[in-house]
Amino acid sequence: MKYADFITKIEIDSLWSGKKHIVWSLDRKVNILSGVNGVGKSTILNKVVAPMRQSHGPNGVLAALEENGVHVDFSPADADTIRFDVIRSFDRPLINSEIATKLDFQIATELDLQLFNLQRRYLDYQVNLGNRMIAALQEGKADEAQMLSGVKVRFHDILDELYAETGKKVIRTANEIRFSQIGEELTAYQLSSGEKQMLVILLTVLVEDHQPYVLFMDEPEVSLHIDWQQQLIELIMKLNPNVQIILTTHSPAVIMNGWVDRVTEVSEIEK
Repeated sequence: MKYADFITKIEIDSLWSGKKHIVWSLDRKVNILSGVNGVGKSTILNKVVAPMRQSHGPNGVLAALEENGVHVDFSPADADTIRFDVIRSFDRPLINSEIATKLDFQIATELDLQLFNLQRRYLDYQVNLGNRMIAALQEGKADEAQMLSGVKVRFHDILDELYAETGKKVIRTANEIRFSQIGEELTAYQLSSGEKQMLVILLTVLVEDHQPYVLFMDEPEVSLHIDWQQQLIELIMKLNPNVQIILTTHSPAVIMNGWVDRVTEVSEIEK
């Protein structure tokens, strides 16, 4: 199994009952798919993401994509799989209330469930980070150890700055993400929808630990204040410069900070 650094092209056969063929050449860093409601932005994203989520074993990603009429080119070209994450913006109540009961009484929505799963990945990330820092110090590489710890510090600093207006601060000694606010301790599940949404995005980026991977996002601006929409891509790139972003959006704010040339209209990739 060989991991790719990024996707160079996506082709989709017979989209919408064979009426359209999609060919989308991708940028190494940022790719934004735009268009009016109903034009098929989410459909295109789902057509790629669904088989990738279901793939297993060697060549699983490529095989699963091909079976669904999706052809993907990787870089390097001989790679057969890729790391990826998917973020959706719906904060709907969990369909199965038993899930919330079994996990935690605070886990009531889909965003809460995403946070719950990310908290577990965050614990693994911290253990791995600590082991790597210890190894670096034992080898006399103090600068490397400081660089490793710097990413987590940057993540905490970003959250503190984003939530400063409401007086929330990350409790940096906690094993999971928790906040203090005017003497009170808050869990991540007590945040507003917009705060949860931003935390889900940034925490997803952090736990990928600087590895090359693809971050798929379907309308990530939902629930986000316009200022946060404008900062979104920049903050993601700051936490992991090796990420490739593929997102759909309706919001002009998301592209305002220098990303206009990375926007592709659905009509431009239809054949």
